[in-house]
Amino acid sequence: MTDKKMPRPEIDKIIHERSRLLVLSYLAAGDAAVVSFTELKDKLELTAGNLSVQLRNLEDAGYIKINKRIAGRKPVTDIALTASGMKALTGYLDEMETLINRVRNVSDKGGRD
Repeated sequence: MTDKKMPRPEIDKIIHERSRLLVLSYLAAGDAAVVSFTELKDKLELTAGNLSVQLRNLEDAGYIKINKRIAGRKPVTDIALTASGMKALTGYLDEMETLINRVRNVSDKGGRD
């Protein structure tokens, strides 16, 4: 067995959390540039409280933009992915793909004994 060091991955801890990854992926893959809080909550099956916390973390990182407004006396919250958020998500996916390929390469060679 060789004592080869694997390069340490640069995994974005903001994105790596499951709910935040779901939010960013949904925003990036969707047809609409702006998505409502209610749509995210329903489609991703998150509680309002959990989604609020995750959105705040993503907004603080600059990955999303949140717009709150009143529509017919009712508060509406819209969320959009920022260019910075898309870049960070793409970088995260690239890093994960590199890790996956490393594992697959070991698996293709018959694993480790």
